[in-house]
Amino acid sequence: MADFVLVHGGWIGAWCWCRVRPLLLAAGHQVFTPTLTGLGDRAHLLTPDVDLSTHIQDVVAVIDSEELQRVVLVGQSYAGMVITGVADRLPERLSQLVYLDAFVPEDGQSLADLVGPQMIASLQEAAESAGGGWRVPPLPPQACGVSEEQDVRWMARRMGVHPLKTMLEPLHLTKQERTVPKAFIYCNNPAMGFFEGFVHKARVENWNFHELATGHTAMVTAPAELTRVLLTIAN
Repeated sequence: MADFVLVHGGWIGAWCWCRVRPLLLAAGHQVFTPTLTGLGDRAHLLTPDVDLSTHIQDVVAVIDSEELQRVVLVGQSYAGMVITGVADRLPERLSQLVYLDAFVPEDGQSLADLVGPQMIASLQEAAESAGGGWRVPPLPPQACGVSEEQDVRWMARRMGVHPLKTMLEPLHLTKQERTVPKAFIYCNNPAMGFFEGFVHKARVENWNFHELATGHTAMVTAPAELTRVLLTIAN
């Protein structure tokens, strides 16, 4: 049985996995859903100093403290930045690295580099408008592929601000020789618009590639379908 560690994306928290976690548990796996510092149930820890390194350490600490081995490490959206950093630090502890409609950075890249100057300028402007210039307000759930009104309301009342520094800090990799098998899950209906380049990379490099006919936040909009893909990857 696998140890799944599911890492949420920006503006949300571990709560987003509540429809997937019981399905993986029912299949006999261990499941860990850390909340990144300053988000979700750890929003009280939000400061201007929370950066990408903080979030990488959040996940490293879970794997270390739980003494996990052969981890299937899943990162959604922004968390692609996080799991790439974790894999660089703990490659021997991972069996699969799964990018769920997620960013796939190279050494020295930040999220700002990957979303482009226009998008990051818009997020910085929103942070200035929110006060302080470092709290980025959430995108509406509809912009993340959530269309059911009940789900939109559920997400909107739980989403919170995201620390800007996590988007600006470049990821520094040590370029360890050991590589972890990678998978990419592309959510194509509707497509978010940021991930086509990573889809191409995954196909060219013969990653374990899957598509889901759902929106960007698949753990909310298609939990059963997503779980089936995760179990396929783990097996």
